[in-house]
Amino acid sequence: MSVDWVVAPHGPALESIEAGVRSRSGAAVIGPAGVGKTALLRAAAERLGPAASVTGTASNAVLPLGAFGHLVDVPDTGKTAAVLRAAREALRDRLLVVDDAHLLDPLSATLLYQLALTGTARLVVSVAAGVPVPARVAALWEDDLLARIELHPPGHDDARVAAQVESFIADLAPAARHALEYLAVCDPLPLADLTALAGQASVTAATDAGAVTVDQDLARPGHPLFVDAVRDLMGGPELRRLRSEVVGRMAVARPAGVLQRLRAVALALDSDHDVPAAELTAAAEEALRLGDLVLSERLARAALQASGDLRARLALGYALGWQGRGRDADEVLAGVDDTTLDEAELIAWALPCAANRFWMLSEPERATAFLRTVRGRIVSPSAATRIDALSATFAMNAGTPGRAVEIAAAVLDSGHADDTAVGWAAAAAALSCARMGRFFEVDALAERAAAAHHPGLLRFTSGFGQTTALMMSGALDRAHELARRLTEFAELQQPGRAIGEVLIADVLIARGDVDDAVTLLRDAATALAPTGYSWGPLAWMLSAQALGQQGLAVEAGKALARAESRHGLKSMLFAPELALGRAWTMSARRDTHAAVAAARDAARTAERGGQLAVALRALHTAARLGDPRAADHMARLGLDGEFGRIALAHARALTASDAAGLDEAAAAFAGLGWQGAAADASRQAEAVRRRKLPPRGPSAGP
Repeated sequence: MSVDWVVAPHGPALESIEAGVRSRSGAAVIGPAGVGKTALLRAAAERLGPAASVTGTASNAVLPLGAFGHLVDVPDTGKTAAVLRAAREALRDRLLVVDDAHLLDPLSATLLYQLALTGTARLVVSVAAGVPVPARVAALWEDDLLARIELHPPGHDDARVAAQVESFIADLAPAARHALEYLAVCDPLPLADLTALAGQASVTAATDAGAVTVDQDLARPGHPLFVDAVRDLMGGPELRRLRSEVVGRMAVARPAGVLQRLRAVALALDSDHDVPAAELTAAAEEALRLGDLVLSERLARAALQASGDLRARLALGYALGWQGRGRDADEVLAGVDDTTLDEAELIAWALPCAANRFWMLSEPERATAFLRTVRGRIVSPSAATRIDALSATFAMNAGTPGRAVEIAAAVLDSGHADDTAVGWAAAAAALSCARMGRFFEVDALAERAAAAHHPGLLRFTSGFGQTTALMMSGALDRAHELARRLTEFAELQQPGRAIGEVLIADVLIARGDVDDAVTLLRDAATALAPTGYSWGPLAWMLSAQALGQQGLAVEAGKALARAESRHGLKSMLFAPELALGRAWTMSARRDTHAAVAAARDAARTAERGGQLAVALRALHTAARLGDPRAADHMARLGLDGEFGRIALAHARALTASDAAGLDEAAAAFAGLGWQGAAADASRQAEAVRRRKLPPRGPSAGP
């Protein structure tokens, strides 16, 4: 029997799609299976012009950029950000029709979001209703990038459709169903491969029955529900046998591209084909390079079980560590006899060991001592710079930015540093210089870190340095834009997006927009909790500050307690922020004396660590809280810059009880966008005026 689809009329939906493409980056069509979303997308492509088609499938969902493999070439080298950048350029100015986007792999979903965000391509996307949707896909309409179009035709019934699909598959001739069975393990398949596997008669029977369609030499199921139904009819052993046949056919064709190799190796894991350990390891490294940590873990585990090879162990260690599973990563990496390693192997193993111990396991002392021991065994200047560059990041996080800059400068000037060492050193130096008040050095260091093409979380380290320098220089709008841009291009993956939101929240707090900051920080702190990075404690520190400024004493106290419990040597750089969280919490409790004392403590802590810019901001917080002694301390810091000039004027006016001076400071802060500081200066000016008003005498009698 055929399936009696209840299809939504195309007319109104087509008009809405066209409007979305005209006014935004495109449109997203959402509806249950079987209401004609695919046909609607084809009609939209015919109306709007030549289009490139992408279809999400369960098979492609396990491969990074699997859905886009026929449209973009994945290079053999380059990190995830570079691969995505090249893919965006390859799709520039095209109309892209993406069917079943809920089945996209994470990297494909990220590419789709970036295309919409930048307006690089026009998009018409379909998503099944009532099924899990990747966050990157849902963000397309949640962030108002695509117009959302709902399809709910009267008379549609999911249960009826499922029953009819089941009957359709059961009634198929065995030859027709045989072709469809191969698509149940790998969708799509080149028509030539499907014909070789199932036979021409089977393919013809399947296409005649509508069970299989052929588009540009690719065979696909006539509807995604068909392969779901076929899988339900077959058992695990039968699927394994079919998968083995598909892998055998792929081996004959000798897959050449990155995605083709990954697909063949991933399919082989659950087949009867043995894959050499070296191929498994290479595939695990490819998946790691493309940001697919789950696939990399699967492949690396298989490789390690087959060989015990160091490369496989390292790939698995990275995949686990980057998922926030520090204990698991440490257990894998610990299974190495380092006395048998040559220098290159020692470096390759020691760096992830040390980083995992420092951040994920919260054992910075152990990590630092370990790195120092390894450094003593190193002879090669290039290898030494890698060790030193990581040491610079450790020194920065441990609250000694001056030492971090000193180590980083030696690395950057050495002439022996590779891209990894340059990325670590320059990023650490950028943030350290910003917090030390050496603002003029920050941009050049951040640019050098970016040029090293060693992205990951380093972009946020150097980006935080840039936003800090911009804020202290009076360019609050530019700081906000940079933080927003870093977050948007965090590939919507965690923990990158959460770290970006911490940067945005820092700027929002300066703006006085504490409500939005609290919302961002709540989600960011939750996402960062399992990672071990120092950004996690910072998120709670800033939460305490924002909640305190809202006057929510209980909530601020809870955030402060969480910050204190997570704070340690690895987040010592942010110890001043912790004290400022305490200051604003005390302010919310109306304990002005304790609030000012905490702000002064933040300033002393920052100054002892050489963080003069942070000390200045802490002293200005003290002035906002009513500290009459902040001005003298500020002047001794001797920092130049727009923010520092106004902050000093504010503090001096407060000390002198100068209402006019406080008004001027308030106006100057408002002009820079520091609305919270402006409001506090205005409030203090009013308080001065009230104190200076002559007391009212008794009313005169008649």
